[in-house]
Amino acid sequence: MTNTSSASPWWDRSVHGDRRPFLLARQRIAAAMRGYFSDEGFLEVETPILQISPGNEAHLHAFATQWHAPDGGVAPYYLRTSPEFAAKKLLAAGEKKIFELARVFRDRERGRAHHPEFTMLEWYRVEAPYTALMEDCACLMARAARAGGLTSFSYRGVSCDPFAEPERITLVEAFAAYAGLDLSRFLADPGTEPEAPAFARAAAAVGIRVAPDDSWADVFSRVLVERVEPRLGQGRPTILCEYPTSEAALARPKPGDPRVAERFELYACGLELANAFGELTDPVEQRRRFEVEMAQKAAIYGERYPLDEGFLAALAHMPPASGCALGFDRLVMLAAGGRSLEDVLWAPVE
Repeated sequence: MTNTSSASPWWDRSVHGDRRPFLLARQRIAAAMRGYFSDEGFLEVETPILQISPGNEAHLHAFATQWHAPDGGVAPYYLRTSPEFAAKKLLAAGEKKIFELARVFRDRERGRAHHPEFTMLEWYRVEAPYTALMEDCACLMARAARAGGLTSFSYRGVSCDPFAEPERITLVEAFAAYAGLDLSRFLADPGTEPEAPAFARAAAAVGIRVAPDDSWADVFSRVLVERVEPRLGQGRPTILCEYPTSEAALARPKPGDPRVAERFELYACGLELANAFGELTDPVEQRRRFEVEMAQKAAIYGERYPLDEGFLAALAHMPPASGCALGFDRLVMLAAGGRSLEDVLWAPVE
């Protein structure tokens, strides 16, 4: 039962009584996740919530705070949007397999599948291909379903078998199948930004709304959200892979075709559950990407976040690795049969 429209608060005994089965399922699912990583030889780590930089993606929004030093100095900090920077520093320090059930924070987000404070399950495998994370995701979904007591996930009228082998489809294949667009024509070479006008005209020709000032990323996102994502994870989970390198964030280019990157997202019932990378370890290229993203953020939102120079320094010492971030609350919502995230949060943000 979701309490966002009820006169009774979430801590009302009746409301809590309705929610409690979901919360007990959450506890079982968390134990199942820890059991999986223990079986795989992972260490559970804890990294700081306070960060110098919350992340450097244009459309990612963080909560800002300050630290008041004993000597009277004041330093700006952010609540983390992900444990990624700290986790990769641990890989540079020599850890091989780590995971964290991390409390993370994102501003400007709230809804049926979004919450300003939520739990992210993030894990890394050193010297492992990113396809190994696809296998992890399939195993974690099955374990979550068993712990939640369900044989099928259902969300907003769409069902998905969490025990079925996920389908794998590339972005180029998905855009062709679901939007009638040949995305390969509009991919850019590494280190260059793709041209927006031709892409926008092609999108408009298949009925996608475009605006004169749309960037390439704006058009890409609109096609993805309107035409592709609703078709994913129907019947069985979907792994959507090989994102354009311009949309790669912290992922390395794919060998043989550097126009696309080793990035995938996991979907069930049309809902994104996880985002995974074959990790970029080139600090020069990572700095360039961050600077491009922060320039876009400044142009759109009038703000930018600092770069974590310690992270960029550590990146030069980080071994090849693959990492994945999974929305734990979303997985619990599906595996426990909830209708919104607030069904499965012990104490929602008021």
